[in-house]
Amino acid sequence: MAKNILGYATHSATTAVVPFQFQRRDPRKNDVVIEILYCGVCHSDLHQARNDWGNSAYPMVPGHEIIGRVISVGSAVTKFKAGETVGVGCMVDSCQHCAACEQGLEQYCENQNTMTYNDIDRHDKLPTLGGYSERIVVSDKFVLRIPEGLKLEGVAPLLCAGITTWSPLRHWNVGKDSKVAVIGLGGLGHMGLKLAKALGAHVTLFTRSIGKEDDARRLGANEIVLSTDEVQMASVKGKFDLIIDTVPYMHDLNPYIPTLTLNGTLVLVGYLGALEPALNSVQLISGRKAVAGSIIGGIAETQEMLDFCGEHGITSDVEVIKIQEINEAYERMLKSDVKYRFVIDMASLKF
Repeated sequence: MAKNILGYATHSATTAVVPFQFQRRDPRKNDVVIEILYCGVCHSDLHQARNDWGNSAYPMVPGHEIIGRVISVGSAVTKFKAGETVGVGCMVDSCQHCAACEQGLEQYCENQNTMTYNDIDRHDKLPTLGGYSERIVVSDKFVLRIPEGLKLEGVAPLLCAGITTWSPLRHWNVGKDSKVAVIGLGGLGHMGLKLAKALGAHVTLFTRSIGKEDDARRLGANEIVLSTDEVQMASVKGKFDLIIDTVPYMHDLNPYIPTLTLNGTLVLVGYLGALEPALNSVQLISGRKAVAGSIIGGIAETQEMLDFCGEHGITSDVEVIKIQEINEAYERMLKSDVKYRFVIDMASLKF
């Protein structure tokens, strides 16, 4: 095994992310060894580090928005070669043979996909350790090509925030005549605006905060609706084919359901947990409306998204930090004090 890999890890739900040395597994014949250049900081990194979802295992090296350079490839790898710039997102493996995997929807693997960190490798049963580190070893099936011409630090969040909003946009066939709304202007929300706009949709931002109009319009919003204003909400009744809800905490969905058109769908991509207060089914039944969920995306659609972003010059709005600033970044994330995603420059990784 490769020894003395440098990284940052957390050792409990109540301790800081700190320097950590560990081992990476030896490459298999279908593996790609990647030097990590940038790693995005996702809100789920914070949730996992602090065991908010109750499934965290320590020590944990977070990070699943990885941009890097290929160092070497296994004997069976033909798609990648040393020196190429590549990406790794939220998954590093899946069963590859269930109905979901055969459709290219590895995120819904019936035998459970293997996450980039806080998971167990399905082959050697070792814990997976993420992108807050100097290198990573990944199956070539879960390595992504990065289009030329994009700023790499801005590409990193596409591998989670980007694909999380792209997948529902594509699944619900958003295009030129679509009317799309995005709830929340954060890491996910700002990508939802950019991608929906680039697909040709008429895009609206729902927000609870005043003062976001200029930024929202710059990111692609045609309209901004203050969701706490009953008059403004009434003005968009029956308007939206698709609403992407990016809010990561419990909130009332009922005010948004009347803004859906006939057959419209509100899709949850940000919140995990019980819905409270309960949904009023009358609003759903009266217009064959739906509340659905979506999580990240498959490898094929992630590559499609990256290629689309390359064609349209789309990246995330980021603030680049040093790895030594990660704990401060977590605290700032809790205050929504970032526009709109932190990205770690891994050149700062040294003990």
